[in-house]
Amino acid sequence: MSKSKPRIIKDYNKLPEAVIEQIKLVYPKGFTQHLVSFTTQDGERKLGLPFETDEYIYLIKMTPAAAEVIVEEDDDYDEDGILRDEIREEYHDKYEDLEYLSENANEDNEFAENDGFTIVGGAIDDLNEADDDDDDDDDDSDDTEADDDDL
Repeated sequence: MSKSKPRIIKDYNKLPEAVIEQIKLVYPKGFTQHLVSFTTQDGERKLGLPFETDEYIYLIKMTPAAAEVIVEEDDDYDEDGILRDEIREEYHDKYEDLEYLSENANEDNEFAENDGFTIVGGAIDDLNEADDDDDDDDDDSDDTEADDDDL
């Protein structure tokens, strides 16, 4: 029996830079259309962007408006919200040995067709939440779960 991966809920701006670069490869056309809803331990409904690594299953907290702002303000994306070709090539070369990226296949990327992590119906319920202790100003939740800064 394999050990279950920890599920981590984290703010986008608190992720390690390498994870952010990998997320851009997985979601080269932006994040909004890939947000899923989930229920926290407190019964609160939230939205997040799923991303799976060898060690963790992340749900990156964001609203559709925040997802659009992240892409608009990121120079790695062009004016149409598409990851620039030169950046995509750079990140692809940098992370080509990471097998788990194919577990994040979706219609926007060039990974294996639907062989990996798939959200059915756009919902993940009853997530065992491990969250940031210091949420940012746009998140008014009072989450008290374990800190994940040691990632």
